[in-house]
Amino acid sequence: MSHSQHKIQQNTIGTALSRSARKHGGKLALAFGSRRWTHAELNLAVSRVANRLLAEGLAPGDRLAVYGKNSDAYVIAWLAATRAGLVHVPINFALSGDELRYILEQSGAAGLLSDRALADNVSAAAQGLELTLSATLYADEAQGFDVLQTALSDADAREPDVAIDGTSLAQLLYTSGTTAAPKAAMMTHQALLAEYMACMVELDIKGDEPMLAALPLYHSAQMHVFLMPALLLGAPVHLREAPLPDDCLAQLASEDIVSFFAPPTVWIGLLRHPDFSRHDLGRLKKAYYGASIMPVPVVEELQQRIPGVGLYNCYGQSEIAPLATVLRPEEHAERPASAGRPILTVETRIVDLEMNDVPPGEHGEIVHRSPQLLTGYWDKPGMTEEAFAGGWFHSGDVGYVDDEGYLYIVDRIKDVINTGGIVVASREVEEALFKHDAVSEVAVVGLPDDKWIEAITAVVVLKEGREASEEELIAHSRKLMAPYKVPKQILFADSLPKSTAGKILKRHLRKELQA
Repeated sequence: MSHSQHKIQQNTIGTALSRSARKHGGKLALAFGSRRWTHAELNLAVSRVANRLLAEGLAPGDRLAVYGKNSDAYVIAWLAATRAGLVHVPINFALSGDELRYILEQSGAAGLLSDRALADNVSAAAQGLELTLSATLYADEAQGFDVLQTALSDADAREPDVAIDGTSLAQLLYTSGTTAAPKAAMMTHQALLAEYMACMVELDIKGDEPMLAALPLYHSAQMHVFLMPALLLGAPVHLREAPLPDDCLAQLASEDIVSFFAPPTVWIGLLRHPDFSRHDLGRLKKAYYGASIMPVPVVEELQQRIPGVGLYNCYGQSEIAPLATVLRPEEHAERPASAGRPILTVETRIVDLEMNDVPPGEHGEIVHRSPQLLTGYWDKPGMTEEAFAGGWFHSGDVGYVDDEGYLYIVDRIKDVINTGGIVVASREVEEALFKHDAVSEVAVVGLPDDKWIEAITAVVVLKEGREASEEELIAHSRKLMAPYKVPKQILFADSLPKSTAGKILKRHLRKELQA
């Protein structure tokens, strides 16, 4: 194959970025703090960093771990890795010690880019590892290679000539280890590009609508469902380091933001903020939520307090890039609790243990087929085989569909509670408690119990200035649920343990309550 033929056939994230830069050149692509990058500037910066990564001794196929908080340098490092043919390995910046070292070792990372502020964690975790490159994402006084410094320099900005195509690996995406060590989903360029195109269509992402991106970029939802489709379409992305309520509300108002994604915990935090009603959110037309289940009372409150906003429920998981189904704004009125229907690149079924379809309304495991799926788990062939048993990817979620094919998530298989031999979905109990107007947040778990096998236990955070007793909330639950679903105990807390991506960490909660 000649070089020119290779270029014609190649469809990678790097070439998609080049096409976008040619089309949108002088338009704002990315804003972070005081820095503004047009599409043309971002494209040149990506090539400069890609060339430098290769000059530092990394080669196509090498794994490049990236360990840092949101920044323009983080985005550039990701895009540069894909353009250089490297495999990007995002690491949760909250990890340290053994957890960080495990990912560096398991991925066989040859390079590591990190925030200067995390230098102590890096030196401890990387001790004794043979890394070809260890450098910074951005540092005021960078020693050696620094991503931002290189991006802003006049270094070689020609696109590197590397042999990669759509089937090449773009990313190893580690899924949070709840019962075992984290495993890495192998994502190709073509899998991610297929998902980007579907997101543009299914989520109504438009090139002229400013987007706020505040959730962590190491997490697939913010990076692959929102930031990347927006960048490729030419939409200006206003990136923030973290989803702080004060900052998000100010950005939503001052930057005329049209679209914003956040998990339920962050939306709840915004709604509870004392200054919520003082900000003009009139330009916000698309409010996306996902990563965990949104209680219906919160959906209704969002609709009431941001008139005219369209709500999109986004369901999926890292292994499917991660979007699988969407409930669109016009579908919320009739089915506010649904996760919607599969997007155009995804086929979804609800099956029993023998892989037979179950009838509408009956619970089963959610399985998918899609060009967006992982090609397997890195260096874990047994887990890969298990995940694709029967030729479909097993999500690990329990759900059901209605007569019109709308999906409802019942629970993660591991979060279903066995109380007295009867299976109860923790989500159903949470929904009931959320209907009490003093409840701000709630998480329901099963705790080991001699009599009940697992005792349904609710941990509740009350709204500021509100009061409710355990007896009151149990009485409230009894009115809404069968007796066996009513919590055996209700505990109160000031906050719930959450990941940096805003997910409530039930495994941490169980450990704390059993300690």
